[in-house]
Amino acid sequence: MATAQPQVFVYKGKDKQGKATQGQIKGTSLMLVKAQLRKQGFVASSVKKKAKPLFSGSKPIKPADISAFTRQMATMMKAGVPLVQSFDIVGEGADKESLRELISNIRDDVASGLSFGGSLRKHPKYFDDLFCSLVEAGEQAGALETMLDRIATYKEKTETLKAKIKKALTYPTTVVIVAVIVTAILLIKVVPVFASTFSNFGAELPAFTLFVLGISEAAQEWWLVWLASIIAAFFIIRELLRRSPAFEAAIDKYSLKIPVIGNILYQAVIARFARTLSTTFAAGVPLVDALNSVAGASGNAVYRVAIHKVRDDVTTGIQLHTALRNTKRFPVLLLQMAAIGEESGALDDMLEKAAEHYEEAVDNAVDNLTTLLEPLIMSVLGVLVGGLLIAMYLPIFKLGAVI
Repeated sequence: MATAQPQVFVYKGKDKQGKATQGQIKGTSLMLVKAQLRKQGFVASSVKKKAKPLFSGSKPIKPADISAFTRQMATMMKAGVPLVQSFDIVGEGADKESLRELISNIRDDVASGLSFGGSLRKHPKYFDDLFCSLVEAGEQAGALETMLDRIATYKEKTETLKAKIKKALTYPTTVVIVAVIVTAILLIKVVPVFASTFSNFGAELPAFTLFVLGISEAAQEWWLVWLASIIAAFFIIRELLRRSPAFEAAIDKYSLKIPVIGNILYQAVIARFARTLSTTFAAGVPLVDALNSVAGASGNAVYRVAIHKVRDDVTTGIQLHTALRNTKRFPVLLLQMAAIGEESGALDDMLEKAAEHYEEAVDNAVDNLTTLLEPLIMSVLGVLVGGLLIAMYLPIFKLGAVI
């Protein structure tokens, strides 16, 4: 039987001293809330559910918020603060109302006797299977504070890596979008002004000018269709990525072949693989189960298939570094470090060192990409805008030469 979720109620009335008071209280039903207020000595004149605002101002919970929550919980528990009290302290310090509500719900579940891992599994939107499994492993081993510290480090490193990838992709994408918008404005609004002037010349226009005027006429007539097509393509691709594993696999496969960007994505996948496997293996999760979690967290369909193959090989008794080599998807450095880790019995430490190496490589590659793209992008913008200006002024220059 499902347990009713607590709701927020607003009350007005008088306290024990007869002083008018009002406030908020959580409860599963109106009757229970009134009984709770009576026990506390309040004489309630009005108790009702708190109305939800029409337009909620609460910001959505992001992965970075979950990372910060995990780090704060690890710090509280390492300091010896009891689990339930840790939720109270961390929840009070949360900036977002939605995050405070999430922490409050988890706290109530834990206080009612549910395990920490079990309470997290009720919120799969924010806590994936890997996160919940690691917390459950920590609870079972009696080392929850240590496990939370490892999870916090893992989440922080993962979010830092995501931020680097986002940085690598955002800058060129933004500049390309700006370039397209500027070019469209020039073609639709500026070029037609010159076109009306050229119509009175009575002379043949240069081929380059005629070419630009033709593009301008097409843009004026079809710009709405082009815009609608771009928006429709965006939504179609997004839905295909959600619904079609084959399409997602194709995108992931070809994204790794993009010059410069593909190498950054490749190194990021390797870093994520090494970091996740190191964290799960250090937590005492069996290697086969750890590889299952790593496959789900790989972030790339090509490597998800490869990791599943590695898992199948390891299940049959093949060593990890040999199984990794058989896929022909992993770099030599990672294979060597995995082999050394298996021989020395320190696989988690060697994988962590490999993760740090590839995370640093991603960082350097992103910095180099930004440095290389700046002059290239400026050149492209110069060619686009300068080309349009030259096309428009070329007839004027020729006319001046004739005169």
